[in-house]
Amino acid sequence: MPGMNVAIATPVHIAIVDDEADIRQLLGAYLVPQGFRVTPLATGRELLALMHRDAPQLVLLDLGLPGEDGFAIARQLREHWHCGLLIVTGRGDPIDKVVGLEVGADDYVTKPFDLRELLARIKAVLRRLQPAQAGASSKAQPETTLPQERYRFMDWQLDAGARRLEHERAGPVELTGGEFDLLTVFLRHAGRVLSREFLLEQTRGREAGPYDRTIDVQVGRLRRKLQACMPEQAAELIRAVRGAGYQLVALVERQ
Repeated sequence: MPGMNVAIATPVHIAIVDDEADIRQLLGAYLVPQGFRVTPLATGRELLALMHRDAPQLVLLDLGLPGEDGFAIARQLREHWHCGLLIVTGRGDPIDKVVGLEVGADDYVTKPFDLRELLARIKAVLRRLQPAQAGASSKAQPETTLPQERYRFMDWQLDAGARRLEHERAGPVELTGGEFDLLTVFLRHAGRVLSREFLLEQTRGREAGPYDRTIDVQVGRLRRKLQACMPEQAAELIRAVRGAGYQLVALVERQ
């Protein structure tokens, strides 16, 4: 109607970094009809150049780029940009999976992969990002209204709606989507011993993979980030319970 302002959703931008042209073409042909904007790239150098001029919300990164260290590229992304990172690679060794998650990947998918499963994992990563990113494409994933919950524990405050963690003295702390979801689950169930299976289900849902030990990796990363602000206390904030799982041992105030 004349005079009516209509908001046009901006498609979620995904960068596909793979030296195999057929993989780039396959993923682009599948994801574009799902409502995504796709930029195919053959090298890590091309990705870093893109990050400076048109940063995507999500990167699908192959580790086996000729002459380049995929883990080093992942570290650079985590150090300088806030985006989703999904490693898609032929390297299926469990050690590679652990290292990939250690350097900050939100998920790890091995080739050959099922396109529908990959799409489900992409949606799961986007849901763990900012709501504006997760809801940018109606075909990719409807926007989800996050609970306006705030939690205070020790010298920390977590805002679930804004997906923001802040320390009273150190200020804001950057968490990956998976780390944020994991901490939120601990806060909602403070004092309870939570099994790895429960934590995996709560943070990854139906898209959870069979390698539940990745929860140990995420807990370790979360502990280190908390410990950087409170070295004398963070080691015992999330306690490992032998044979059972993990327990948050802080007094939590829910606002």
